[in-house]
Amino acid sequence: MRFQGTCREIDDVAVVDFSGQITLGESSAKFRTMIREIVDMGHRKIILNLSDVDYIDSAGIGELVNASTSLRNVQGELKLLNLSRRLRDIVQITRLYTIFDIQTDEQAALRSFKASS
Repeated sequence: MRFQGTCREIDDVAVVDFSGQITLGESSAKFRTMIREIVDMGHRKIILNLSDVDYIDSAGIGELVNASTSLRNVQGELKLLNLSRRLRDIVQITRLYTIFDIQTDEQAALRSFKASS
């Protein structure tokens, strides 16, 4: 499956729906560019819907961490939504759950921004 990302806005939150694989090379570069463009457009609240991401390698994990760091540097927030079982396992094993706000419901993720404001 080819890597794709589409962005939609709900109030002041950018929700990015990704599908495919986030791996070293074209897909990780595309991921990085898309996040940078969203931040450059002024979005400070971003949800990454990863329900259709079927594989992620260490480069992809690095891009998730970079996206989180970039948003924190501009007083923004990043939330991960609908992680596949495989991705949840990777986040658990690497203990990255300590830096990511992981949600399983889009409406709850949207509300959590308001709660943290």
